[in-house]
Amino acid sequence: MLVWLGTTLALSAAAPVKIRLATLAPKDTSLHKTLQQMGEAWKKTTADQVQLTIYTDGTMGGEADMVRRMRGGQIQAAMLSGPGLAQIEDSVRALQLMPMMFQSLDEFEYVFGKLRPGLDKKFRDKGFEVILWGDLGWVRFFSKQPARRIDDYRKMKVFVWTGDTRSGEVMKAMRVNAVPAEHTDTLPGLQTGLFDVVPTVPIYALAGQFYGPASHMLELNWVPLVGATIVTKKAWDATPADKRAELMKAAAEAGRQVQAQGRKESDEAVAAMEKRGLKVIKPTPEDIADWLKFMDEAYPRIRGNMVPADMFDEVVKLVKEYRAKAK
Repeated sequence: MLVWLGTTLALSAAAPVKIRLATLAPKDTSLHKTLQQMGEAWKKTTADQVQLTIYTDGTMGGEADMVRRMRGGQIQAAMLSGPGLAQIEDSVRALQLMPMMFQSLDEFEYVFGKLRPGLDKKFRDKGFEVILWGDLGWVRFFSKQPARRIDDYRKMKVFVWTGDTRSGEVMKAMRVNAVPAEHTDTLPGLQTGLFDVVPTVPIYALAGQFYGPASHMLELNWVPLVGATIVTKKAWDATPADKRAELMKAAAEAGRQVQAQGRKESDEAVAAMEKRGLKVIKPTPEDIADWLKFMDEAYPRIRGNMVPADMFDEVVKLVKEYRAKAK
């Protein structure tokens, strides 16, 4: 009886695990609400022993800042896109720095499904637990002037995230002038002429009002915007061991919602921006062929320099495997 009572008192007295999560997602968007739902599920599952606090709108800085804050213990989790994740593990660049490698999102999902177990392990080995993955559909080019082909973009300055040197190198391989800046500087940078082009998903272009100064969008399937929510190993290991499977289940459901809603809302965002003056440029088969021809020439420079050679080769192999099965 005394042992049981002592154990009960110890459990009830245990301090809750407080996880502070940072994201660039704007407050009250579906991304934010989905994370809130996950937090409520965690709270309920653990009887309030795991408490999630979410910091939206980049209030914790850009993604490189978020990674630094996690390593310093100021926050314990972050929802990051490819460039932010690559601050921790280079292999993730294979998902974001192989432009036009994927012909469809189904193709991408097949390749990613094969890569995920290995990626999860790489992050775990670096001290982070990936609790959910997802994407927000295709990155498009939003520009001040109409543009269809690479030569058109070589006359402009293209935004890349500060600290994401590899994306800048991809642009240089395309002989495009890349200008690094923080995410929070995107709209002011467009307004002041710091840069003329922003590659992003439509949902972010709408939320950030980029479509005002950058009123042209090329409907080209550049790369899917891949993201993940990660938690420091220290914080994850502090959660109740017998509840982690349920915590991960709630996170997986959040990942499915993020992906489904993100893709849907990106499509809806284009329609909303068109009503406000956005001009959508649909590339012709000849335009696409021009992009593909150039990317075939650029891939050898990307392989081993911007993307680890083994991951580059694995993606190419899996793409061929998918297409062979599709036939």
